[in-house]
Amino acid sequence: MQWLDAQPPDSVVYVALGSEVPLRVELVHELALRLELAGTRFLLALRKPCGVDDSDVLPLGFLEQTHGHGHVAMGWVPQTTILAHAAVGAFLTHCGRNSLVEGLLFGKPLIMLPIVGDQGPNAWSMEGNMVGLQVRRDENDGSFDRHGVTAAVRAVMVEEETRSVFVTNALKMQEIVADRELHERYIDGFIQQLIFHVADGNSDTAAPDPSS
Repeated sequence: MQWLDAQPPDSVVYVALGSEVPLRVELVHELALRLELAGTRFLLALRKPCGVDDSDVLPLGFLEQTHGHGHVAMGWVPQTTILAHAAVGAFLTHCGRNSLVEGLLFGKPLIMLPIVGDQGPNAWSMEGNMVGLQVRRDENDGSFDRHGVTAAVRAVMVEEETRSVFVTNALKMQEIVADRELHERYIDGFIQQLIFHVADGNSDTAAPDPSS
């Protein structure tokens, strides 16, 4: 938290992809390098892949090259405290339900990198509601695009025209999540969206408007 306290408001991308399915070390390396290329401050929370030495988790020289504008935390972090911090301007998430709700509760626009299960539909729903942007995937094997992380981070954090849209809609979603009745209605609508997605095979369907 001391590192976050020293950063300007809305300047940091908080990156956390859950603990249930740790990324392979080569994907961790790719993610780290693309974060560096995006040119924004970042806080990367990592769970070390099994069987990997501490010295091999990140690309060689990564910590030295990103010193000052990047920070890496291994293991557990106080996620809600981080998301509530004024320095955090966006949340790069796997779109697990708990993480998604926590990100929206604090009005953070999302950079989405779903991995398994319902995370994909969760990300499609949020993208349909213009709360953030998914990282592009390789059409052949489904892996995230080499340049997709950099492009998505810059669209949500750096490019003013797109960022303003995502921030505005994230703040609207914050009101929904913070309101218990609206939250329950949104969850009901989200379940219906999933049903439509399965029935129609349409990944672009936006979640129903919970306020209507």
